[in-house]
Amino acid sequence: MVLEKIERENDIKKIAPEDYGILADEIREFLIEKISVNGGHLASNLGVVELTMALHLSFDLPKDKIIWDVGHQSYTHKLLTGRKAGFEELRKFGGMSGFPKRYESDCDSFDTGHSSTSVSAGLGYAMARQITGEDYKVISVIGDGALTGGMAFEAMNNVSKLDSNFIMVLNDNNMSISENVGGLSRYLSGLRTAESYQELKSGITNSLSNIPVYGNRIVERIRRTKSGLKQLVIPGMYFENMGIIYLGPVDGHDIPSMIKVFKEASKVEGAVLVHVMTEKGKGYAPAERHPARFHGTEPFCIDTGLPITRRMKANYTDIFSTVMRKLGDRDEKVVAVTAAMADGTGLKRFRNMFPERFFDVGIAEEHAVTFAAGLAAAGLKPIVAVYSSFLQRAYDQILHDVCIQNLPVVFAVDRAGLVGSDGETHQGIFDISYLSIIPNMTILAPKNKWELSDMIKYAVNFNAPIAVRYPRGEAYEGLKEFREPIVHGRSEILYKEEEIALVALGSMVKTAAAVREHLKEQGHKVTLVNARFAKPLDGELLRNLTRRHSLIVTLEENVFHGGFGEMVQDFYQREKRPAKVVVIAIPDTYVEHGNVNILRHEVGIDEESILEVIGENI
Repeated sequence: MVLEKIERENDIKKIAPEDYGILADEIREFLIEKISVNGGHLASNLGVVELTMALHLSFDLPKDKIIWDVGHQSYTHKLLTGRKAGFEELRKFGGMSGFPKRYESDCDSFDTGHSSTSVSAGLGYAMARQITGEDYKVISVIGDGALTGGMAFEAMNNVSKLDSNFIMVLNDNNMSISENVGGLSRYLSGLRTAESYQELKSGITNSLSNIPVYGNRIVERIRRTKSGLKQLVIPGMYFENMGIIYLGPVDGHDIPSMIKVFKEASKVEGAVLVHVMTEKGKGYAPAERHPARFHGTEPFCIDTGLPITRRMKANYTDIFSTVMRKLGDRDEKVVAVTAAMADGTGLKRFRNMFPERFFDVGIAEEHAVTFAAGLAAAGLKPIVAVYSSFLQRAYDQILHDVCIQNLPVVFAVDRAGLVGSDGETHQGIFDISYLSIIPNMTILAPKNKWELSDMIKYAVNFNAPIAVRYPRGEAYEGLKEFREPIVHGRSEILYKEEEIALVALGSMVKTAAAVREHLKEQGHKVTLVNARFAKPLDGELLRNLTRRHSLIVTLEENVFHGGFGEMVQDFYQREKRPAKVVVIAIPDTYVEHGNVNILRHEVGIDEESILEVIGENI
């Protein structure tokens, strides 16, 4: 086993070149085996095995800095830096993260998790190197999907001013999570299908040089022009026009070729982009055929590629998908917008049925929101489907472009609350806080699958900005006997008693119902309220609760600060109403990766923890 010889960073340099292919095969076998058990990001990691090996062979870690964009493709990097044992607990609570983490290893230069950040971070390292006078290489690895994000272009605009070496590696597999879209994708496709640039350049140079007397002068004149010789070979050389030296394309599975081009890139005094072409899912047939499905996968059977645990019940994303299809049938003004997440957000069926009303803008949440604002201003009914943690990236656009104009844009906020194994960068625990402070914004959260359907239908006809937040995972089917029509700013009283009032929002209604049963067994009288709206608060209900209840408990799957419970506390203070309020919320902290049930207990929003807190306050 060649892989067994890798115990720490730079051990790969002790491997004989003739064994590189064996090592690559062993890495793929190892990743498939471990991810089939624990789940994780498979297709992206299988695609960068040789690329990662070439980077580790070409540079010296941890002295040199490799920054992975998003970071879900960093598993081979972790293997080559001595973290093989960590894969036993990959993405489990207390175990190794699925993303680069500086606390894990000095070889992880920058924590990542969201897209399009690596060039900015790398440029920061490069400029700091100039200021401190240190001597190390900086390499930012960015995918063609991440390159569709505006932040990457903003960074490249600054990169062109750099006069010291900075290497950007474009990992081009024509995929982000789903297939790439947009002008940049078409541009890169042109480069992929063009004949080898280096060969063409050499051929043209030789041909011109053979012209008697004037040949060499022509070559030199071309070299001095602004666009350079490359413009003769590939018109509109985008990166060169930005002041970035372009090398490639190079086969991302040919280690010697990549080592050679990285060596050349290291000699450049300035910014250089190395265009590497890889195959997402390479080496595992099911992932090659279905790279999007194996982007982030649950445990699966290696022989078939099928999930080990078949999902029998619909999840919240499935419910949203069904509702969107029906809305598309009923109303021609309904349009859908996503940021490279058609599959993940459940818009695939809408896209297939109404392609002219479906818009995938690439990994560009800021653009998605303002684009939707334009659609709304023109009289359409846009629904922006996005994960909670990704919506954070478009905060300014929500505030300025949607809410100041009070435009009827619907935000379908998927993965709201704890999401589990992806960890800090993906937990959707801040959206109530950051959305609720924006004037004109309305926020809803459903208690079960039927209420999600009702809320999306309500939101589409709501003539102002509105967000519907719903969790990841299986849709709750309980409390189906309660389905009052949705009225703006009104809660739904499920059980009306006295003494203790449980006021729960969204996913926490299920937990509150279980807590209520335990309290009833202890002899307490308990009111259960489905809050429905995080904003606006149901002031009339809150006033009435103080008349018959000695304890009011709010429950939410959001951080405390700026959350639903804190707003309830503030309401009572402003109204000068005496009320004992206990807020059940996630502490103001980042929540690490792990099983959601474990995380709920750790942050104190599970049944056991809530009962303990209530018992201390009765």
